[in-house]
Amino acid sequence: MQSTSQIQNLQGERLDVAFHGGMKLDALVVLGHGVTGNKDRPLLVAVAEGLAAKGWSCLRISFSGNGDSEGEFGESTITKEIGDLSAVLKTVPQEKRIAYIGHSMGAAVGVLTASRRMDIQALVSLAGMTHAADFVEREFGDVEPGKGCMWDDEDCPLSEAYVEDLKTIGNTLEAASSVKQPWLLIHGSADDVVPVKDSRDAFDTAQGVKELIEIHGAGHVFGEESYDRIVDSVDSFLSAALG
Repeated sequence: MQSTSQIQNLQGERLDVAFHGGMKLDALVVLGHGVTGNKDRPLLVAVAEGLAAKGWSCLRISFSGNGDSEGEFGESTITKEIGDLSAVLKTVPQEKRIAYIGHSMGAAVGVLTASRRMDIQALVSLAGMTHAADFVEREFGDVEPGKGCMWDDEDCPLSEAYVEDLKTIGNTLEAASSVKQPWLLIHGSADDVVPVKDSRDAFDTAQGVKELIEIHGAGHVFGEESYDRIVDSVDSFLSAALG
């Protein structure tokens, strides 16, 4: 795999990543964040550290325009992040088995990518976004693109490109029906950002080996009390899917 400074997307923007070594040298788990997030969000760090302790090498990534990755936040869309993930996957040696874990919008990126690429051999969605157009209308319908910000965060302007991309995608159900890889979906019952219905709909649509875990009372970012269960569940899933 290339060193972190060499991973660039199609636009030539460097992607910031962090590697956690594990004993399973023939597998790599890639973790992607949600909108306004980055590779250092507590959930991703906890899952990567927990899985690495169980032997899984992990690579946390910040999509372009987020965290310390190059690029403009206003250009961050699901479609562009699919390209970012693809750029990361190209750096992984062919002999390594790859799993992808995505949180929220990062999960939508994973579904759309896995439906097209079989180098992802196992897929995990954490509070995964399925109904993209509904999300952008529900969360930002009263914000004017190009002028307002996401959740009043001045560091996260709401761009026209972002809104149009999610509206164009609509939902990921067609892609979900094409996912052939084993797929684990984990969602909190109290998620008020991406409703648990998104995971239920994806699960109902998926045609392959699949599992849905709902964590009672957990919100969108789950919280420390859920981390051990998530890590244990993902570890069991990966052990069955990748061996």
